[in-house]
Amino acid sequence: SSSPSYATYPWQPPPAPPEPPRRARERTALGHHSDLRILRTAYRWQRRVATLTALGYFVLFLVLSAFAPSFMASTVTDGLPAGLLLALLQVPVTWLAIVLYERTARRRVDPLADLIRKQAELDARRGETR
Repeated sequence: SSSPSYATYPWQPPPAPPEPPRRARERTALGHHSDLRILRTAYRWQRRVATLTALGYFVLFLVLSAFAPSFMASTVTDGLPAGLLLALLQVPVTWLAIVLYERTARRRVDPLADLIRKQAELDARRGETR
């Protein structure tokens, strides 16, 4: 049911030549971009580092409390038991986890997110011009 390649009637214009195939875009669309995979991986590592820092120290404290009570009761200085010192160190370790989270966000995750955001804006502008 396709039209013939010649004019059926003399007053018909000649058939339009077929469109040349479009060149493939140099970059794939944002939804399939490998930077999204890299961003997810960086964010996953960021969460793991911060979580394992804070949670790991807390679990270590609990294990020592349960299985090494003599160590926890031993004194570090005059009247300061090791268990109390380790409990008080939980606050700075939590701050360290927050600092690590912020540092990895600024160094690894945020630059990737900014790059993807800029590429998405460019893709949106290209889509509007077509």
